[in-house]
Amino acid sequence: MSLTAIRALVRNDLRVYRTDRRALLIGILVPILVAAFFGYVFGGSGQAADPGKIPVAVVDEDHSEISRGIAAALAQDPLLAVRQLTRASAVAQVRAGTVQAAAVLPAAFGDQATKALFSNRDRPQVTLLVDPSQPTTARIVQGLFAEYGMQEITKAAFSGASGQAALSEGLDWVNHATPAQVPERTELKAVLEAAQALLARNASAGSAPGSGLQRGLSIPYQMTTREMTSASNIPYNGYAHSFAGMTVQFILFTGIDAGVLLLLARERGVWQRLRTAPVSKAQFLLAKALGTTLIGLFQFLVVYTVACLVFQVRIAGSVAGFAALAVCFCVLNACFGLMLAAIGRSAGATRGIAMMVILLLVMLGGAWVPAFVFPRWLQQASLAAPTRWAVDGLDSVTWRGQGFATAVAPLVVLGAAALVCMAVAIWRFRWDD
Repeated sequence: MSLTAIRALVRNDLRVYRTDRRALLIGILVPILVAAFFGYVFGGSGQAADPGKIPVAVVDEDHSEISRGIAAALAQDPLLAVRQLTRASAVAQVRAGTVQAAAVLPAAFGDQATKALFSNRDRPQVTLLVDPSQPTTARIVQGLFAEYGMQEITKAAFSGASGQAALSEGLDWVNHATPAQVPERTELKAVLEAAQALLARNASAGSAPGSGLQRGLSIPYQMTTREMTSASNIPYNGYAHSFAGMTVQFILFTGIDAGVLLLLARERGVWQRLRTAPVSKAQFLLAKALGTTLIGLFQFLVVYTVACLVFQVRIAGSVAGFAALAVCFCVLNACFGLMLAAIGRSAGATRGIAMMVILLLVMLGGAWVPAFVFPRWLQQASLAAPTRWAVDGLDSVTWRGQGFATAVAPLVVLGAAALVCMAVAIWRFRWDD
């Protein structure tokens, strides 16, 4: 065994690594950027200064003091961005993904909830419309609604004439109920009489309403969840979103390969032979763009065929919109590859920089982390990334079941980005060297 030879090989490997900027970029800078990105999104070393709020809606069909109080309390919560909508608007916006959940307070909610607080009868039905791709949102809204709902209901129940009337009705029901209906009738009657006496004392002494009476009371309403997908008989499929994100990401890798191959042709002297072919610069760029677009469409077709056959992903919305998005994104990818070839100096350096850019674009596009968890400023900034529009557009025409109109804006953004990439490619492409 020659230790001298081993040392020489190790020194050579270290020297090659040190002079390989792509290796340094991928091995050091990218992990730092990715770790910093996820760390910042999830709060960093402390609470984020401007956390992203969950977009939700409240449909107040009761218009009582209690329902208005619940809506106001939810609107003041730092986790939520609350909109007041009608039922029809709430259904449409949850289905489209504009809001993540909508709580529907039915007519007579306040009156029924106050009475049910003491008798546990005729509890009003609160409906929570939810985006099935955001199950955590439903649990958050349910918990906050329980908190603020109990605050407002108990405040109304233990203050003023409405509280006295509800207590009186509850006592009357307990007095006429049979032991089979209310096994704990004696104890419940004692509790209601004590609450009635305390309410009268608070009223006479001017004490704060509801003091000391909010603990131990059960939630006086029921909440059901209903998933808002493209149709009532089509369940949500979590694979649909993941396939949209991963398809976008790996087709972009194809664009990188196309650009790097052109750079390698220059470095290896193949470019001179290519230039002897009877084609103009415009014809050459068009041919390369078409070839890369067809490769991307082939990938698109194969990936989504597997998604549909194996994972039951469905194009529940506009098939024409889905096809247009696929073509438009693949054209953008081809133009992106040509731009890399036009502005890149070497194959190795261009591949490393392009990989970093693609990873950042995919993260901003919501393919890895849903965009609603981003800080508010980052949610707005991510709209500048064409990947965000591509992923959202594919979501809208697959599991969301939206029509072609929802694909128009993503198509415009992707088309504009493709034109910009092609313009840069034509401007910077070195045809004569």
